[in-house]
Amino acid sequence: MKSLPLLSNHPRVKRWTAAVVASAIALGVCLASYDNVDAAIRQNRIERLNARIENVYTADYQNMADDKLEQEKSKSAATEDDMFVTEDPYGTNTTSLYVYFTTDDSVSVSYTVHADGYADFTRDAYQQSQYSKTHEFQILGLIPGEKNTITITLTNADGKSRTHTFEHRGASLLGNEEVQLEQTVVADSGEDLGDGLYAILGNDSDEQDFMFYYDTNGVLRGEIPVLYYRSHRLLFDDDGLMWFSASTHHMAAMNRLGKLEKIYDLGSDYILHHDYAMDANGDIVLLATEMGRDDNAVQDQVIKLNTSTGSVTRLVDFGELFADYKASTTHAGTDESDSSAQNRWDWLHCNTIQLLDDGSALFSARETSTIIKVDDLESDPTVDYMIGEPSVWAGTDEVSSFLAKDGDFSDTGGQHSITYVADDSLPDGQYYLYMFDNNFGTSLTRPDFDWSVIDGISIELSSDTANSRYRKYLVNENAGTYTEVSSFDVPYSPYVSSAQELDNGQILIDSGMKGLFGQYNKDGDLLAQFKMTLNSAYIYRVYKYDFSGFYDILSAGLTGPGI
Repeated sequence: MKSLPLLSNHPRVKRWTAAVVASAIALGVCLASYDNVDAAIRQNRIERLNARIENVYTADYQNMADDKLEQEKSKSAATEDDMFVTEDPYGTNTTSLYVYFTTDDSVSVSYTVHADGYADFTRDAYQQSQYSKTHEFQILGLIPGEKNTITITLTNADGKSRTHTFEHRGASLLGNEEVQLEQTVVADSGEDLGDGLYAILGNDSDEQDFMFYYDTNGVLRGEIPVLYYRSHRLLFDDDGLMWFSASTHHMAAMNRLGKLEKIYDLGSDYILHHDYAMDANGDIVLLATEMGRDDNAVQDQVIKLNTSTGSVTRLVDFGELFADYKASTTHAGTDESDSSAQNRWDWLHCNTIQLLDDGSALFSARETSTIIKVDDLESDPTVDYMIGEPSVWAGTDEVSSFLAKDGDFSDTGGQHSITYVADDSLPDGQYYLYMFDNNFGTSLTRPDFDWSVIDGISIELSSDTANSRYRKYLVNENAGTYTEVSSFDVPYSPYVSSAQELDNGQILIDSGMKGLFGQYNKDGDLLAQFKMTLNSAYIYRVYKYDFSGFYDILSAGLTGPGI
């Protein structure tokens, strides 16, 4: 049989094939071009957004916003029938509204935000006195991009109320967070989770970071832009200001209306990381890295920011306090607060600070899985005691500083978010410490240390069987002991994460690397849980605040960090 020529050899097919190949190549080039264009557009948007936020964190911008606000208010009747309302005048809470009006009689103010498909959001607006004729406050809780119906209720001292209602389409978010979080565990009907807002601190991104407020239904109620690095907690001073970190260099103080009253740059000598606390004088003590060190040591300094002048002073160099231990470690590690950092010597890695009334302070040192108490922090710092596995410090003088364990329980591994709790029912010299125990044994600067000395500890970054824990200790300084009084398993997160005891007896846990946070009862039963989509690797912390005396009227506040 005569063989037929291959179809592919036919001249017409050859021309067609060549055309297809050329088209495919062109299409590939085109798709690649589209990808490049999309990437360029995205990068341009990020740069414009970052420039916008940088501008917000300047005194010039805040003063300009003040002037503009006053001009606009002067043109308004600003009565209860014609309230002055404007969006986020200071650029500090994307979906908030500023409201100003007067009334003929003295009334208290509350508001409810309603949007179809979402739970209602109700708050009592903060006023200098409970009943007033002048009303100026922020409304939180608008749903971005949706029609929001806001009902404002005015109530006089006799209990008589009247309402005013208006509609407002919520502003678009600057970020890309979920408006409604997935509820992996829904609270039982009648279960009271409290009225506070979850502050999401550090769903870190390589592009831009924000702080978010979510309510107990998992609905987004606020978006606070910050500069290139997470906020670590919220602090409230006696002047009605809320302090938070806005970058590795900046601490900012926001008033109740959203204006940034103070913006302090820490200067070129230090960058902050992980945590800070307010001392008895209203100054802020921060965990810091000293820049430009010859040895490249990081995350081993403590500094103080004077909140009146903005001046910065060093309080502690842990490298001097623990010179022998530092010298025993391998020069290794990274500095996650500085993305450009290379070959950093992260030998201690403090991640929490707690200030006590007597001038002492407690620190959590992740790299050593140790809790450290330092006396006379702001005058003559000396080591008081340590809690943890003593063999980590074998061969140093500090090994003699460890409190004795009272009971049969394992020590922590890489703990975070330690919190000091005074209790009037306890004798002097006794108090509680609770924490998120990551239960993860690792030390980049001690690569040969055998963490199995801690019973049950995990050395895996990812595990289907390992658990982290909520842990609570009773510390007895008089006896030189500590004992575990409460503990339960929580989702495993080898790094980051937080724990917070709430006023209602429940416990808020953030398992950061899982993107999960939820409330537990004291027995460790999970009552409600939410899941966030991670921008990169983790959520650093989640703390709950009721914002009483700030956004809301004064009430019994939540206990816990930064309150």
